[in-house]
Order: sequence, then structure tokens, then C-alpha cells
Amino acid sequence: MLNSVDADHTAQSGPPAARTRTRLSQDERRRQLLGIGLRMLVEKPIQDLSLDAVAAEAGISRGLLFHYFPTKTDYYDAVVGAALRRVLRNISPDPDVAADLALRQFVERFYAQVDRRREFYLALVFGSDAISIGGEGVESHRMTVAHRVVDAVGLEPATTPVVHGWTAYVEDRALLWSGTAAAERVPLADEVAHCCRALTALLAA
Repeated sequence: MLNSVDADHTAQSGPPAARTRTRLSQDERRRQLLGIGLRMLVEKPIQDLSLDAVAAEAGISRGLLFHYFPTKTDYYDAVVGAALRRVLRNISPDPDVAADLALRQFVERFYAQVDRRREFYLALVFGSDAISIGGEGVESHRMTVAHRVVDAVGLEPATTPVVHGWTAYVEDRALLWSGTAAAERVPLADEVAHCCRALTALLAA
């Protein structure tokens, strides 16, 4: 009977008596769908994520997915936002450390993030211009990173535009470094020192 079917459930195959249903709250379902998207984003650019595949893995219909994210772009943007927040957590320096150490930690962790998940980072940042990747979303992320560096290093707020440009420079160098064969790479310590000196020079200009 139609009125006996839940709007949001996962049904397992088998005779009626053996079927089980799992109901999730709206927040739980959204987190589940975002988690699936993040996992898929490791392997492919955001625009290649199949909403049918996401819904199937979650055990819901494609139509029900749109109950939680009204459009495909809404879902893609939510996945990208979650991924960028994860990156930000991974690259942030420890709280309450000296300014020079905070700066080194940021650069080291940025390089480590890009090196460990290079394809993921490329898919995240350069996946598509149609949504917030490579555009407003990434620029907002870079600005958030810049503010985090300014606060951690104890710089004046007026330096934020300079730090913002520097974070893009660090990103470019990290991508080039991670794309180089390990045996041919400049030592990470040298890269970190170079990036730190570059910021000092920019701030002194």
C-alpha cells in the first residue's frame, strides 16, 4: 500500500518479514550524502559525480536526494564546501605557537596536503568553472586561509591582500613540487624556507 511506504528509508531484499528500514534525520542524511560525495571526489572531478550513484549508495532515490539538496549545483557546492573545510583543518598551524613556527607549519602542512592528495586537490580546485570550483568558492577559501595565516602570524589586517596572493603562490609551488618525481624534488625544508622568505620579502616591499 502506498501509505505504508516511508519517504526516507533503506530497504533490503528478501521476504517482507525480513526487510529492515533505517530512518535518518535530515541532518544525518545530509551528512551521509556529503560523505559519499567527498569519498567520490577523491577519484574524480566534482562535475563527474553521478547523483544516481550517490543516491544508490545512500539507499535512496535520486528524487529524494533533491529533497536535501534542491539542485545538482546545490549538492556539488555543498560537497566542495565540505572538502575545502577539511583542507583548511589539515593545513592550519597549531594554536598559540610562535609566529615563525606557525608560518612554517602552514607551509609544511600545505605541501603535505597537496602531496598526499594531489589528484583530489586538483579535482577540487580546477575541476570546473561552472560551479564554485576555480571561482568564487576557491577564492573564498584562499581568503579564509589568508586570514588564518594573518591571525596565526600576528600580522596587521591590512596585510591580508598580500598574504592572499602569497597563498596562491604557495599553492602553485606545492603543486609543482608534488608533481615532480620524488628523487628529483628540492628538499621540503628548502621549499618551506623559500616560501617563508617570500612572504617576508612581500611584506617588506
